[in-house]
Amino acid sequence: MFEMYQNYASYKNWSFDVLNYMSADYGGLHHAAVHISGDCVYRHLKYEGGTHRVQRIPEIGLSSRMQRIHTGTMAVIVLPRPEEVEIKVDPRDLRIDTFRSKGAGGQHVNTTDSAVRIVHNPTGLTVECQQERSQQQNREIALRTLKEKLYRQIIEKELNQKQSSRKLQLGTRSQSERIRTYNFTQDRITYHRISYEVRNIKEFLSGEGMLDELISKLLESAEMEALVEYIENNLNPLQADA
Repeated sequence: MFEMYQNYASYKNWSFDVLNYMSADYGGLHHAAVHISGDCVYRHLKYEGGTHRVQRIPEIGLSSRMQRIHTGTMAVIVLPRPEEVEIKVDPRDLRIDTFRSKGAGGQHVNTTDSAVRIVHNPTGLTVECQQERSQQQNREIALRTLKEKLYRQIIEKELNQKQSSRKLQLGTRSQSERIRTYNFTQDRITYHRISYEVRNIKEFLSGEGMLDELISKLLESAEMEALVEYIENNLNPLQADA
């Protein structure tokens, strides 16, 4: 899925800068962080945030008579870059740790403590960056990422306060909700927020036309929902007077 988003960024002619990439000891990706910039990036990717579920039969179980489907999940968090909003962070609220960057299998990438981890004590938010060899560069990137997370908290708080009863019935759409299922045994992708299904997981994970088509449908659905809510909110006072 990391490669899917990387390919999608290339498909949309966006820049894709890796800030942190940590391999899991058992293979694959443990966690990663990237900056994506370009035309309308957040508008297209904001609905990708949430829990992505994968259902498949592991290769080690193919010879078994009782083939069981294993379910795994991956969390995707999409944060806007606060270019027009000033987020002030008091240095006294930060705990900054340095450590050595690590690669796959716990191997050290370099021998200096260039990686940086920042903890924002009032909120408990933690960010880290180990992409650059310079500790100062990693510190600057980590601080910028922290400000983006703080900005996201402000936006989510405002949205939660403005939710209508209709939206509460539809769901809060928080990051913890399952948004998409990749069912490899049926070669099917289901997007739960708009009850949308497509086939051909391999092509979908290439991060090109099929993913772009789904994102376009999400944007259309969100615009229609906003229009319906606007109409409902403007009709309610008239109905009350009647």
